[in-house]
Amino acid sequence: MGDEDQAGEALLLARVRAGEAAAFDELVRLHLGRVFAITYRVLGQREDAEDVTQEVFLAVLEKIDSYDPARPFAPWLHRIAMNRAINARQSRALRHTEAVPDSTPALGDEPDVAAAKAEERERLARAMLELTERQQLIVRLFDLEGFTSVEIGSMLGMSDGTVRWHLHQARERLRRALAPIEKEWKP
Repeated sequence: MGDEDQAGEALLLARVRAGEAAAFDELVRLHLGRVFAITYRVLGQREDAEDVTQEVFLAVLEKIDSYDPARPFAPWLHRIAMNRAINARQSRALRHTEAVPDSTPALGDEPDVAAAKAEERERLARAMLELTERQQLIVRLFDLEGFTSVEIGSMLGMSDGTVRWHLHQARERLRRALAPIEKEWKP
């Protein structure tokens, strides 16, 4: 974030602290996507992630006076989101959706292509389950959501180097677990 962006965000945060509703709306608009991405990656259910995302912004509004304006805002916000999502996952059962009836028309790929993709996704999901919970989360945040190792470290309370080490270890394990796929698909 550039100096101008940081100054603009500092002014926005000062307006939020002063109780200006429009400023809080703008703050939510600016950070909603990233906060939802964090909560969704931790919880894996859209509805639960939406609920926790709302909780995160309510917590931010309640705790805005404890935020240190001398520090960057996004890591503070992301840490709240990560903690709330982890707590939600640990403390309540996630909602389950109902199965789609067999009579529903199929959309998308041809059946053989869809089956191959489903098999690949299933293999990847099984390989991901072989990772530690922390490694799974780091891979999802880094590779799927595009967070940097510094941002992930801030969210998880660990150093940038430790995040990169976990990411490296996770990728190595995934390569080994998925290696048979490469052998099967090569002509």
